[in-house]
Amino acid sequence: MDETKNIQSADASEELEEVEVHYKEMSPARMVMRRFFRSSLSLVGVVLLVVLFAFSFLGPPIIHACGYEWGETETDHTPTIKRATRTESVTTTDAEGNEYEIIQFVEEEVGVNYYASPSLSHPLGTDEKGMDIFIRLMYGGRVSLTLGFVVVILETIIGIIMGGISGYFGGKIDQVIMRVVDMINCIPTLPILLIASVVIDSWNVPTEMRIYYLMLIMTVFGWSGTARMVRGQILYLREQEFIVACEVMGIPTWRRIFKHLVPNIMPQLIVSMTLGLGSIILYESTLSYLGLGIPLPYAAWGTMISSSTDPVTMAFYPNLWVPAGILIVIAVLAFNFVGDGLRDAMDPKSKR
Repeated sequence: MDETKNIQSADASEELEEVEVHYKEMSPARMVMRRFFRSSLSLVGVVLLVVLFAFSFLGPPIIHACGYEWGETETDHTPTIKRATRTESVTTTDAEGNEYEIIQFVEEEVGVNYYASPSLSHPLGTDEKGMDIFIRLMYGGRVSLTLGFVVVILETIIGIIMGGISGYFGGKIDQVIMRVVDMINCIPTLPILLIASVVIDSWNVPTEMRIYYLMLIMTVFGWSGTARMVRGQILYLREQEFIVACEVMGIPTWRRIFKHLVPNIMPQLIVSMTLGLGSIILYESTLSYLGLGIPLPYAAWGTMISSSTDPVTMAFYPNLWVPAGILIVIAVLAFNFVGDGLRDAMDPKSKR
C-alpha cells in the first residue's frame, strides 16, 4: 500500500515538474499587446493607420518615381479647355406673357485645366486652381497627421509638467496652476482663434509658417485637460508607500515626480493621447474649413473641403471634397479604434 502511494506521489511530482517546465511567465507589456491584438477593431485601426501613413508619406516619392508629373502646388496649364465655369440668369417670357428666370451654365475657353473630370492624367480630377487632387490628398495627409501628432505630444508634455507639479506640491502652487487651467477652459476658443487669425494676417506671416502658428495656438488651448488628469492621478499616487520610501531615501523631488509618479500614469496618458489625435485632426479640419488653417496653395484635408462652401462645387464637383472628407473619417475612426483597444488592453481588471 505504501509503495502504491509512493508511486502515485512520484507520478504527481513528475507531472508537476512537466507543468513547471512548460510554464512561461508573461510580462505586463506582452500581456497588454496580447489583449490589444485580440481585438478586431484594434487590428482594423492599426491597418488603417498604416495605410494612411503609407499613402501620405510614401505615396508622393513612389508615384513621382513612376513618372507622375504633378506636384502639390503645380497647376495644369493645358490651354483652350472649355468648362462650365459660371452661371448666369436669363429672363424669358412664354406665350401667355409670364416671365420666367432661367439659370444656365456658360461655357468659356480658359487656359487652366481646372474642374477637370477624373482621368488617367488626373485620377481624381483637378480643383478650382487646376491643381491635381490626388497628389494634394497625399500632401494634405502629411500636414493633418503631423499636426495631430505634434500638437498631442506638446499638449502631453506641458500637461505632465504642470499637472505633476500641481498634484505633488499642492497648496498655493496647486491653486495657481488650477486657476490657470480653469481660465483656459473658460475662454471661448473659436472667437480667440478668429482674432488670432486676423493678427497673424496683419503680421504678414509667410504661408509655409502658418502651420507652426496653428500648432502653437492649438497647444496653448489644449494642454489643460491633460494637466487636470495628471494632477488627479498624482494626488492619489503620492500617498502610496513607494513615494514615502522615496522621501525617506532622500530622492530629489523632480525625480520622484518624473521617475516614479509619471510612469505610473503612462497607460492613461497613452490612451488619452491616442483618442486626442482624432480630435486634433477634426479640429484642424474645422479651422481650415473656416479659413484659419493651412492657406492655399499648400494642401490640408480641411482646406480641400473648404471648397464645398460653393453650392455649384458641392453639387457638381464632389471629387473636390468627398475624398478629403472620407480620409478624415477614416483617420478619426482609426485613432479611436486604437485608443479604445489600448484602454481595454491596459485595464488591469480585464480578463480577456
